[in-house]
Amino acid sequence: MHGKEEKLKAFERALEVMDRLREECPWNHAQTNESLRPLTMEEVYELSDAVLDGSPSELRKELGDLALHVLFYSKIGEEKGEYDIADVLDGMCEKMIFRHPHVFGPGAGEGMTAEEVAKAWELRKKKEKGGKRTILEGVPRSCEPVRKAFILQDKASAVGFDWDSPADVWPKVDEEVAEAKEAVGLDACKAPGRSGAGEVSAAHAEEEFGDAMFALVNAARLYGIDPSVALDKACAKFKRRFTYMETQAAERGLDLGKMSLAEMDAIWDEGKALGL
Repeated sequence: MHGKEEKLKAFERALEVMDRLREECPWNHAQTNESLRPLTMEEVYELSDAVLDGSPSELRKELGDLALHVLFYSKIGEEKGEYDIADVLDGMCEKMIFRHPHVFGPGAGEGMTAEEVAKAWELRKKKEKGGKRTILEGVPRSCEPVRKAFILQDKASAVGFDWDSPADVWPKVDEEVAEAKEAVGLDACKAPGRSGAGEVSAAHAEEEFGDAMFALVNAARLYGIDPSVALDKACAKFKRRFTYMETQAAERGLDLGKMSLAEMDAIWDEGKALGL
C-alpha cells in the first residue's frame, strides 16, 4: 500500500491529467455537466457490477472511472468560477465532521451503536446551513424506483418510523397484494378470474401494484436483503433458464413460438434441475 505522500502525488497527477484533457482533447473540452450526467450514471452501475462480482481489480478500475467524473465536474465548476476540487473536498470534510460529533466533537470517544449513528445522521442533516428541510427531501428524483423505495424506507427508519420487528411487515405485504388483485378484478376469496374489464381502472391498478411492490421492498430491507440485488439475481436466473429453454428447443427442432406452455415448462424445469 502507498504512503500519504505517494497518495498526494497520485492525486496531483490526476489533476494534471484532467487539466490537459480539458485543454487539449476536443471531446473532453466539449463536455458539460449535462452531457456527463448519463455517462456518470453508467459508471455508477459499472461500479455496482464490480462490487457484486467481487473482483478487486475491476473495482479499482471502476473507482478510477468514477473519480475521473468527480474531477471532471469540479474542473467545469472551476472554469465557470463556481467551485473547484478543493471546495468539493473541503465541503465533504466539513459535512462529515459536523455529522460525526462522536468522532470529531466534544463527545469524541463516547460509544455509539451503528443504529444510533444512523438516526443522529438524519437529524443533524436537517440542522446544516443550507441543508434539507425534511428528512426525505434529499432522496434523488432520478434514482431507479426499487432503490428509491429502499432509501425512503431506510431514512424513515433512521428516525424511528419502522416496524417493531421484521415479522410485523408481512400482514401489510399480504394486504397490499390483496388490494392489487382486487384492483385488476381478481377476488382473492374465489377462483382467479377477471370480474369484467369495465371494472378495472388502470390508474387504480397501477397505484395498488406500486403499494404492493413498496411493501415487499420494505420487507426485504427489514430482513437485511438488498431488493435491487435480489431482483437483479432473479433477472439473471430467468435469463439463464429462458436461454436454456430457447437453445434446447432449437436443438430439438422445435419452434419456440409454436410450443405450448406445458412443453416450454418441461424444458424450463430441465434447466432448473441443472441448477441454472
